[in-house]
Amino acid sequence: MNPHLTPSAGPIRMFGSLWKNRLLITQMTKREVIGRYRGSVMGLTWSFFNPILMLAVYTFVFSEIFKARWVGVDTGQGGFAILVFVGMIVHGLFAECANRAPSLIMNNNNYVKKVVFPLEILPVITLGSALFHSCISLLVLLIAQLLIAHTIYWSALLFPLILVPLILGTLGISWFLASLGVFLRDVGQVITVLTTVLMFLSPVLYPVAALPEVYRPWLQLNPLTYVIEESRNVLLYGNMPDWGSLSAAILIGIIIAVVGFWFFQKTRKGFADVI
Repeated sequence: MNPHLTPSAGPIRMFGSLWKNRLLITQMTKREVIGRYRGSVMGLTWSFFNPILMLAVYTFVFSEIFKARWVGVDTGQGGFAILVFVGMIVHGLFAECANRAPSLIMNNNNYVKKVVFPLEILPVITLGSALFHSCISLLVLLIAQLLIAHTIYWSALLFPLILVPLILGTLGISWFLASLGVFLRDVGQVITVLTTVLMFLSPVLYPVAALPEVYRPWLQLNPLTYVIEESRNVLLYGNMPDWGSLSAAILIGIIIAVVGFWFFQKTRKGFADVI
């Protein structure tokens, strides 16, 4: 590829590219979602069935077998599973994008030599597909919350805002990994292990309060910690988010996204040579 044709990198270019290609992103995201279930008897119904099944399994295992209790919260019947399910939604969104990112360019190598195709939208399409399934899981969560706790807090409307820093950060990391995966083929294997480890190093199966105080600052270094804890606050506890912390998290997310986009744009000129 002619280096003079390599797109510039920067925040304006990043947001400009996403806006310019919004229709293409939407169409390819729809194709990605539908394609996952193509040929199956139940089709898109699986997107509803999977989270329902997982929530049922969590409820049975944690409530009936382990008799688990959440530190500082009277969860009642099935409440523990809902708390865990919130963490799984957040972690699952990040893990799906991160795990798929290293192979995105290799799996779509027919686009690499097409100068007019915006390769930078490939991680966005993956993120869009993951967000679709996260929304289905959220719907299942809210229905379960209504059945178990008999209430849904209006603060749940703020949940998409809590996800903004996660979406931005995930996008930046996906751009970085998508580019790195072209040059280092082992990245995909490493990321799969790391995302699994990250689930246990995030407050998915336990609250931050369950850890000894000496370890809590280390857990707070995990970006998923803030998103998971704030998600539980607005979805299950009816609390308002800490606006100062949320603003800082969004700013950090923008920085990660811009850096990831910059790295992707600066290295993409070497994709064709490697592939």
